[in-house]
Amino acid sequence: MMLKANKLNTYYGLSHILFDLSFEVNEKEIVCVLGRNGVGKTTLLRTIMGLTPPHTGSINFKGEEVAGKRPYQLARRGIGYVPADRRIFPDLTVRQNLEIAQKPGTSGSNSEQWTIREVFEFFPMLVKLENRFGNQLSGGEQQILSIARAIVGNSDLLLLDEPSEGLSPLIVGDLRERLLALKNKGLSILICEQNTTFAFKLSSRGYIIDKGRILYQGMVDELNSDEKVKDCLAI
Repeated sequence: MMLKANKLNTYYGLSHILFDLSFEVNEKEIVCVLGRNGVGKTTLLRTIMGLTPPHTGSINFKGEEVAGKRPYQLARRGIGYVPADRRIFPDLTVRQNLEIAQKPGTSGSNSEQWTIREVFEFFPMLVKLENRFGNQLSGGEQQILSIARAIVGNSDLLLLDEPSEGLSPLIVGDLRERLLALKNKGLSILICEQNTTFAFKLSSRGYIIDKGRILYQGMVDELNSDEKVKDCLAI
C-alpha cells in the first residue's frame, strides 16, 4: 500500500471542510478523486501534503504515519505535489526549475530514479524550452514543467490537482499518455479532477466527493456507468 487515509477531518478556521474521508492508493496505481468545483478536492491534497493538516484522522504513507508532518518532510519521504496553479518559478529557466527540485529517491523505492537528462527525454517538449524562463511558457508548457519538476525529485507518489485544466485537447491527450507511462515506471498517482473523461481514461479506481464527503467509490467502469454518479458530477 502506497497511501492509506482514515477518517480525515480538516478545517479552515471554524469551517469544517473534509468529513471522515477514508481512501487508499496502491503501488503503481492511478486513483482519481472527482467532484464539482468547491467540494474539497484541493483541500484533500493539501491535507495529505501537510499544507492544511487534518484536525483528526490518520495518513499512512509507505507504512509510516505522516499526518502532521511538514510539507518539506513529506517531499523528502517521496510525495510530489503539483498544485493547480503550478507554482513555476517565473524568473528561472526551465532547466533551473528542474535543478532546484532535483534530489535522489528514497531508499527502498520501487519507482525509477530520474535525472534531468532523463526527464528531458521523457518530456521532449521541454528540450526546446530548456533556456526559456517560467513566465514565458504557455499554460500547457507550465503544466508539463510542474509535473517534470515533481518527477525529478524522484517521488514515489504524485498528487495532481486539476492537471488538465486549461489545456488544449492535444496536450491533454499527450499528458494522459505520459501519466500512464509514469505509472508503468513505478509511480503511484492521485489525481483530483473535474474532467471526468480525462480521469476515467487514466484511473483504475475513483472516489466521488461532494461537500467534503465521499459519496461513491469503486472501479472507474462501474462509476462511469452509474446514473447517480453522473447526476452528482453533472455529466
